[in-house]
Amino acid sequence: MSASAQPTATPSPQPRNPLHGLTLEAIVTALAAHYGWQDLGERIPLRCFTSDPSVASSLKFLRKTPWAREKVESLYLFMLREQRRQSSARASR
Repeated sequence: MSASAQPTATPSPQPRNPLHGLTLEAIVTALAAHYGWQDLGERIPLRCFTSDPSVASSLKFLRKTPWAREKVESLYLFMLREQRRQSSARASR
């Protein structure tokens, strides 16, 4: 096998992917800080957000449940878009 046929260990850059390089812990922490646990539980009705919520319990559940993780990532992307809209609205004043 030649050196050029071996897979590379470095991931390809993803400049347009806001989730690239972020850990699930960073996403959950940012959402909890922005919305608070109660509002987060209302937006995504999961027991890990509504019943004695914590980052650790949420991570444990989300790592095992792909559909729930997708919902959390989707809300995080929505939060980023919302923040961008608000900052651009303030800048245009």
